[in-house]
Amino acid sequence: MTKTAEPKKQPKIVVSGVQPSGRSHIGNYAGSYRNWLKLQDDPAYRCFFFIADYHSITEDYNPAAKRQQVFDLAADLLALGLDPEKCTLFVQSDVPEHTELGWIFNTVTPVSFLERMTQFKDKSGRQQENINMGLFDYPVLMSADILIYKGGFVPVGRDQTQHVELTRDIAHFFNNKFGNVFPEAKPLYTETPKLRSLTNPLKKMSKSLGDRSLIALTDEPDVIYDKIKSAVTESTGILSLSEEELEHKMTLHAEAHEDDPALRGVAGVWNLLTLLRTFGSAEEADRILAAQPIKYAELKRLVATRIAEHFADFRERRKKLVTKPKKVWEILEAGAKEARSVAKKTMTEVRERIGIR
Repeated sequence: MTKTAEPKKQPKIVVSGVQPSGRSHIGNYAGSYRNWLKLQDDPAYRCFFFIADYHSITEDYNPAAKRQQVFDLAADLLALGLDPEKCTLFVQSDVPEHTELGWIFNTVTPVSFLERMTQFKDKSGRQQENINMGLFDYPVLMSADILIYKGGFVPVGRDQTQHVELTRDIAHFFNNKFGNVFPEAKPLYTETPKLRSLTNPLKKMSKSLGDRSLIALTDEPDVIYDKIKSAVTESTGILSLSEEELEHKMTLHAEAHEDDPALRGVAGVWNLLTLLRTFGSAEEADRILAAQPIKYAELKRLVATRIAEHFADFRERRKKLVTKPKKVWEILEAGAKEARSVAKKTMTEVRERIGIR
């Protein structure tokens, strides 16, 4: 008696995007890009990764620089190792079905659900002269970004859970009104190190805090050392708080400690040790921690060296890529074509369900 072959398992759909809004830094790498590289190599997943240019124009930006930002981000991702043979890499605006589905989702999303979104308050606070509707409504477009591919999994940090929950809510609203079309998206949590600003380590590493607050992926070794050398630390070499105690204070009493120089110094030292664990080794960080008082000059030199070593191959690959811009754009165009083939099928089904086709 011959055995019936088991049906081949369909890969789980993963969708994630990143905005082109300045130079990529090591916080972006540790928080997102590194995980994308792992996911593309896992046969259990089919990955759609996109450059979220529509999302990026909700914030203050220079239109003349946007195309270059898209190219630079694509070059970063390809040089890090994203492989168009293993994932679908494309630019959001090259797949117009994203915005079409976003508009349809607007018609089933209660305003009250958007009013709860905490990131609107954060983003509008940073650009008080440009509080536009896109800032308020971008979570709906984000839901469309995911569900246009019927994405079941979204790689996020725990601080992004609210967006995945809204995506699930919007899928329910649509399905309840028009019939089952969209899956329930789930967060694919990743353990990511919390990399802090070099100049104000009470805040996370961010482009908004200035170039000296971060290490860009393209920074050369001497630039990396110069930035690390001036990173904030405390003065005694003895850490007065454990990492857990520091995190507790910063999580529960962040506003009360915003101007606390002592806490800022301790946070700066723990940040250096986190950088060493991430780009060097836990053993090196533990050895330095055990040998308090810490010699900060030695620690900073070691951290800068390990970061420079970690991205040495990336820098070389990227330098070669940027001499071949046509190749980069062709990869993005091919990715968009592949993405659109999936997105069009979804939109055909959606239009039929809502009665406009």
